[in-house]
Amino acid sequence: MSAASPAIPPGLRAGRAALAVSFLLQGTTFALLVTCIPEIQHRYGLSDALLPLFLAAVPILAGVGSITSERLVKRTGARAVLRVVQPLVCLSLAGVGLGGALWQLALALGAFGLLVGALDASMNMLGVGLQHRYGRSIMIGFHAAFSLGGILGAALAGLGSHYDLGLPVLFGTAAAVIAPLALLTGTRFAGPAELGDAVREAAEAAARSIPWRPLLPLCLAMAFAYIADASVSNYSVKYLTDGLGSAEDVAKLSYLGYMVAMLLGRALGDRAVQRWGAVPVVRAGAGLAALGFAVAAVAPAVWVGIAGFTVLGFGICAIIPQVFAAGGRLFPADSDAAVARLNLFNYVGFLIGSPLVGAIAGAGSYRWALLAPMLLVLAVLPLAERFAPAPALAPAAV
Repeated sequence: MSAASPAIPPGLRAGRAALAVSFLLQGTTFALLVTCIPEIQHRYGLSDALLPLFLAAVPILAGVGSITSERLVKRTGARAVLRVVQPLVCLSLAGVGLGGALWQLALALGAFGLLVGALDASMNMLGVGLQHRYGRSIMIGFHAAFSLGGILGAALAGLGSHYDLGLPVLFGTAAAVIAPLALLTGTRFAGPAELGDAVREAAEAAARSIPWRPLLPLCLAMAFAYIADASVSNYSVKYLTDGLGSAEDVAKLSYLGYMVAMLLGRALGDRAVQRWGAVPVVRAGAGLAALGFAVAAVAPAVWVGIAGFTVLGFGICAIIPQVFAAGGRLFPADSDAAVARLNLFNYVGFLIGSPLVGAIAGAGSYRWALLAPMLLVLAVLPLAERFAPAPALAPAAV
């Protein structure tokens, strides 16, 4: 325990634990949805041609939900928004499992996208506020909790397929369990009494003007990493079932292995950066990610494909946190503004990744489709020099 630990009030500790649980629940919910895409297609008769359109609509609406939630947070606070939207995300997941017509799927996925955007924004705003009060980095721990939830969600989806539960039972039961847990967790979120003006100060810092040009290489690296992530999230299970003839329960191990690798990589990544530096770690991560795509693309059997996606997880986990860290080093006095700007390319990556892989798979095969994100993640290699510590830059005049 550090010397500064006794100075942390119990209310802040409880708020941090509650927010970590919120991240975990969201990771579980998201993993349940993306690992059941083949079952969703079968239930609704959704063709491979239409699937990329439905998947692309989710990040677009998530961006709308994120922008809308920022306005709501100004009026009610991040805690209030998060308390409402997280249980509603669970209900929208249940809606995806209960419908039978395409218009019902469109409504359910549309609601899921809008709510996830609001959830993502409010969770991270609350996390940044807690980090300000702690006076040290704690955000990686929240995202590690999300990865742990992803492992749990993928495992539950695999069990659902193995025992042929069906989407109404699987998604309905998950929502019935997760929604009350989210409501209970929401009672422990940190509020004004614990955070004071930390959330407002973080939002004001994020709104300050900083120049785009120094951040552009990092923005590209973020987009390429999330294109890779979207490819795995939306198509790893489908590739194994349609491309390699896997059983649906076994195919879900592709996302499970990916999330396990992400969790382990996030647990060990800081030590690797401290020992070898950010540039070698990012280069190694890009190389590993490309290798994972290549192994998955040429996999002669299901287990080789699963191994490829697991290797890919070890690579991607090294890139994304270092993008945020490099942006913070460029603008230490306005790190929140840099992080907010870089986070936009999370949505850019998801918006490009799903349609790109889906279109190539429709024109050729999933093996060829996996090569597109592989080439894009290799483009991180020449950008790696931008992750090195550099002189801090001043924000631009407003």
